[in-house]
Amino acid sequence: MKIYDVEGFPNPARVRIALAEKNATDSVEFIPVDVMDGEHRTDAFRAKNPDAAVPMAELECGTYISQCTAIIEYIDGKYEGPSLIGNTPKQRAITHMMNLRAESGLVDAVGDYFHHATPGLGPDLETYQNKDWGMKRKDTAQNTMRYLNDVLADSEYVAGDSFSMADITAFAGLGFADFAKVDIPEGLDNLTAWRDRIAKRPSCG
Repeated sequence: MKIYDVEGFPNPARVRIALAEKNATDSVEFIPVDVMDGEHRTDAFRAKNPDAAVPMAELECGTYISQCTAIIEYIDGKYEGPSLIGNTPKQRAITHMMNLRAESGLVDAVGDYFHHATPGLGPDLETYQNKDWGMKRKDTAQNTMRYLNDVLADSEYVAGDSFSMADITAFAGLGFADFAKVDIPEGLDNLTAWRDRIAKRPSCG
């Protein structure tokens, strides 16, 4: 399997953490994509991934899979080790619910702030910006942090009693927030303690 990505970007980080959790990093080939030069927006790349985004997986059969959740679903099923999704219908449903909340409310919200309310990736790539929207999404991101802090008051992990895809997404989202200078609001001790614990995992270090 090949993974097209940019090392250090938040969504590629989610896939890399999932691979590390499955001890599968060495079984894939990473193909760097020159996002700063617009490679992801070329016709050749869009033919493989109409989303024009990274990461993207290319399977041995030639199938292309985009969207982090879908890629991690594939990784979880392909490689051995504890499931990142869950082993029961209830676990899988809760994981997907919490993963979507962390993705839309944190990763995507920080991304909207970064791309709309800051210089982002520069004028060549940021061809449309709406600062008011970006600032609103910053509020969304910080409200999601408050929500996750409340969840973690009664749960060891974001989606229950075991580490999951939802933790990966939330952890990557907080890393993106650091980069974009979206601060964790004061007093979110549960979220901060959870983050410190997750950062000690070999996959996240």
